[in-house]
Parts: sequence; C-alpha cells; structure tokens
Amino acid sequence: MDLLKKWSSSYIEAGCDEVGRGCLSGPVVAAAVILDHNFQQNLVNDSKKLNFKTRMGLDEYIKNNIQDYAVAELPPAFIDQHNILNASIHAMHRALDQLTIRPELILVDGNKFHPYNYIPHECIIKGDSKVLSIAAASILAKNYRDRLMIELHDEFPEYGWDTNFGYATKKHQEALIKYGPTKYHRQSFRLKYD
Repeated sequence: MDLLKKWSSSYIEAGCDEVGRGCLSGPVVAAAVILDHNFQQNLVNDSKKLNFKTRMGLDEYIKNNIQDYAVAELPPAFIDQHNILNASIHAMHRALDQLTIRPELILVDGNKFHPYNYIPHECIIKGDSKVLSIAAASILAKNYRDRLMIELHDEFPEYGWDTNFGYATKKHQEALIKYGPTKYHRQSFRLKYD
C-alpha cells in the first residue's frame, strides 16, 4: 500500500518518529525528515515492517533523495531523569532543531507531542505506516540506533545488543540478572530486571 506523500496540501512538512522507547539499554533516537516532492516510495515503509538488510539498504536512498533530515539521541541518564515519553518528544525536538529548512507543519508518529516553536503539529497514530515522511524518519532513526547498539555490543557482548538492540529479550534479561546493569542501561527501568 502506498503511503501518503503529503498530509496537507501546501505546507512544508517534517515527519518525525523515534525509536528505542521500549528498550532496557541505549539511547532514545529520533529523526525528522522533509521529503522532496519527487521522492518515490521505493520500499520505504514503517521500519518495523522491514528486515534489517532492507532497512539498511534504504538509508542512503532516503538521505540522498529528500530535502532535509536530522537525527538526534538522548542518553539513558536523560531518560531516567525525565521519563521515556518526555525524552522521546525532546529527542524529536532536538532533531527538528537541526533541520536547515524550517517546517510549517510537524507530523508526529503517535498520540503525544509537546508544541515546538509555534509550528503546528499533527499526531498520527501508526503514522509510520500511513505517511511517507514519518516512515522515512522511522527508518533513519532505527538504522542509526541499531548501528550504535552494535558498536556498544563490542564493549559489553554479554547482553546480545548486536541482535536484540537493547530490547528486553530473554538473553538480555538473563545477562542483567547475572552481570547487573551497565552504564548504558536505564536505571528507571530497573523493575524489569530486579
């Protein structure tokens, strides 16, 4: 199914999405994408519907065929201090801060967002499977975070981050019980592995 290329008729739109909300370790990562009007879907979809190889293969295609994009991350300490919802929204704001083109409408995956710089926004539930700019943002955010977790895996291989990317798999939870949390774990998520 083709995703919507435009939500509005005339506004410059930035699609935003985040990844890593449900993880036990690693940062929350958000991306903002402003599409080019000539952008073709070319397999771009909700990142959760794509396998690792397809997603990674789309990375350069997206970056080279859109008007603007930015990716931002916030560490576990920020998540612990501000809670995961606020950290996710703040990460989206950070990504929007880095855009060189100022959007006139912000399209957000999900149902919660904090106003940003007096720019109107629209929260779209399952937006990453409905709107092309949000889908592209979901892919860039997921690829960025997956690469980072693979790097962190080299430092702490016991937790299996090269395959679970910080999510609460059985192996990850067993490693937490055996070795305890690392500096990359979210202390506020402790209850899940005490």
